[in-house]
Amino acid sequence: MRKIKKAIIPAAGYGTGFLPATKATAKEMLPIVDKPIIQFIVEEALESGIEEILIITGRHKRPIEDHFDSNVELEENLVAKEKWELLELVKSTTKADLFFVRQAYPKGLGDAIYQAKSFVGDEPFVVMLGDNIMESDVPVTKQLIDLYEENGASNIAVIEVPKEDSNKYGIIDIDQEVDGFNGEVFSILNVVEKPNAKVAPSNLAVAGRYVLTPQIFDILAKQEAGKDDEVQLTDAIAKLNETQRVFAKRIEGKRYDVGNRMGYMDLSLQYGLKHPETEVGLRDYLIQMSQTLRKDI
Repeated sequence: MRKIKKAIIPAAGYGTGFLPATKATAKEMLPIVDKPIIQFIVEEALESGIEEILIITGRHKRPIEDHFDSNVELEENLVAKEKWELLELVKSTTKADLFFVRQAYPKGLGDAIYQAKSFVGDEPFVVMLGDNIMESDVPVTKQLIDLYEENGASNIAVIEVPKEDSNKYGIIDIDQEVDGFNGEVFSILNVVEKPNAKVAPSNLAVAGRYVLTPQIFDILAKQEAGKDDEVQLTDAIAKLNETQRVFAKRIEGKRYDVGNRMGYMDLSLQYGLKHPETEVGLRDYLIQMSQTLRKDI
């Protein structure tokens, strides 16, 4: 069985959920306190043992490339001022095994993943969506890689969501539980993109982390546009499941959907409460604010 060494991070979307902030700025570069969203994803990949990362970008996404590149002028300035801690912080974001390719037209997630075909070759690989930031003891990507090493199959991370939110996610149709995983791993019958709550096959939603076999590219090459008139990765996974079993793993950890304003605020507060420079001040501020809000109720 081939080791999983490569990860794909799609980052070509317009970020319309954060307009006007994303009119001229990549959504993936919006900061969570002092760390851009995309850095959380890259760090999870590296912590999971990934060796090479391809980020799928589009127009106006150059700041992502610049963030992970060296900045000689800034480094020289910090050296001259003997700001050694800041220098190490800046250098820590420079990544050598990070690659970029553009999705010329916004045709959907499936089309974005297809741009990685030559990068992946005939190896299994990971897909990590930038809208989803995971907090867990064992990185969610590592959880899927570990499962792949047991079953040698495509695996997708899932979480439970309220049935009324089914139309926001890809929802899995469960075949059966897999023995030996305490009800946390399922073989699937289908993956349905954003179904209405009345017809949603379950309350388990795709959580933005996938391990896929390279055969997915043969399907994506012929995949027609689906929901929202886009080439959907979920449709391709459902097709793959007809010839290769695909499994779903209920993840251990918390998922922050930073693709919407409330999810972004949630993570910003949670991360701020752990950041050494903001934890005390933010905690005190939130306590004072909660007391003020109680008086207003």
